[in-house]
Formats: sequence, C-alpha cells, structure tokens
Amino acid sequence: MTASASDERAARALLDWYIAAGVDEAIGETPLDRLAPPPAPRATAPAPAAMPAPAAMPNRAAPARVAIVGAADTRALAASCATLSDLEAAIRGFDGCALKATATNTVFADGNPAADVMVVGEGPGAEEDRLGLPFVGASGKLLDRMLAAIGRDRTSTYITNVVYWRPPGNRTPTPAELALCLPFVQRHIALARPKVLIFSGGTAAKTLLERSDGITRFRGRWLDYRPGEVDFTIPVMATFHPSYLLRTPSSKRETWRDLLAVKHKLESLGAG
Repeated sequence: MTASASDERAARALLDWYIAAGVDEAIGETPLDRLAPPPAPRATAPAPAAMPAPAAMPNRAAPARVAIVGAADTRALAASCATLSDLEAAIRGFDGCALKATATNTVFADGNPAADVMVVGEGPGAEEDRLGLPFVGASGKLLDRMLAAIGRDRTSTYITNVVYWRPPGNRTPTPAELALCLPFVQRHIALARPKVLIFSGGTAAKTLLERSDGITRFRGRWLDYRPGEVDFTIPVMATFHPSYLLRTPSSKRETWRDLLAVKHKLESLGAG
C-alpha cells in the first residue's frame, strides 16, 4: 500500500469519526492550532496631545435659554384674568402647550356663560377642532339630547373642556397637558361661577377632583368642588361622557339618573 493511499484512508477514518461525533460544519477555512502560544499584543498608537483651550471671547453673547412653561406660569396668567373675556384672550394667545401646535383652533367654550349649570368635558375632537366649539360632533349631539331631557339647551348651559386644543388622533390628554391647562380651567369655572357643575367623563372628573379611581366609584353622588384659590364651593355631579355612552348604551340609565339629580338640585337652588 502506498503512502498516499494510507494517508487517504486515515483521512477518511478521521472524517467518519467527526461525523459520528456530531461534527457536521466547518467553522474556518484554515486550521487553528490551539496549542500555539498567543500572538504578541499589537502596538497601540500614542494618544493625541491635548488641544489647548480656545481663547475666551468676551464679546460673544451667551446662547438664549429656552423658556419652560409649567403650571405655575399658567396659574399666574389665569389669576391675572378678571373676566371671562380676559381669560379667553389669554388662552387664545397662550403658546406654552404643545397641543396648540397640532390643533386647528382653540376651543374655549360654548353656550351661555351666565347659565346656572356648567358642563366640563375632556377635550376637543376632530369636529370640535374644525369648528372651534366644544361638543359639536356625535357626542355633542347626544349631549344636546341629554340636556333637552331635563329642559336645558345651549342657551341655558355653559360648556367647556379640561384642555382647549385637540390632542392628536383624539388621544387622551397626558397628565402634563392636563396639569398645564388646569389653572385655566379652574379660573374658567371660578369666573363663570355656575350653581351646579357637571363633570362629563372620567378624565375631566379625575383631573378636577384630583382622584385616581375610576368614575364609576364616585359618579351618581354630589361632591363639593372648589375651583382654585377661591372662598366658595360648587356642587358637582360626575357622570359618563357622551362618547362613552355611544359605545356603551347600557350605561345611559345611570346617566339619566345623574341628570335627574342635576335637575332636582337646580330646582332646590331656585334655578330649575
């Protein structure tokens, strides 16, 4: 047997042994000698010399700081408004809320500001943003029917929201957006000073009443609300938002009870 034939048989035997051991893939084109000493470390380039600090330029103005608007700023601005007209002008001219940049209109209020009952909802939707008025879409039409059921309409009701600009995609306003607008809403209620408040929906109720539990835990019963730094409270009834009722008609019965309670409260206050 020649040497080449012997080497070929040895190689085949080794290959068969690899296959039997489960080796079925080559991981390199060249063999690796794991018994060889490790290569010497490569030399690294020296670190570059530190650059000298640039000379001071005393005549160059410092960059302007970006103003950050917070609830303290809106609280001071809202407190400076003595009338609803002042407040509306302040809100329309306010650029500190990012929602305004994506909205078409500022949605301030609708109805009669001298009304005995005031409805506060969540925020403008697409139709409200287009027309610049609260509750004019599908949920607004349902609200009109709800008010009519207790002898009210927009000439005897005042309507607003807890944010004055439509959130993109009709999403729920963020806690930061709600906190930023809250002083405006509190001043809005204080200046209107209705005899009865209706907080429509969980977002409005939880924001203004500063509660974290769901609206089903406290709707249907009277609570007292103090709108900011004032010396009076207003009775408030929290109830379901009309948009929720459109999705969950079975909850209309509870809302009807809430509205009847509002009607009786207004009558007891001489405003029925």
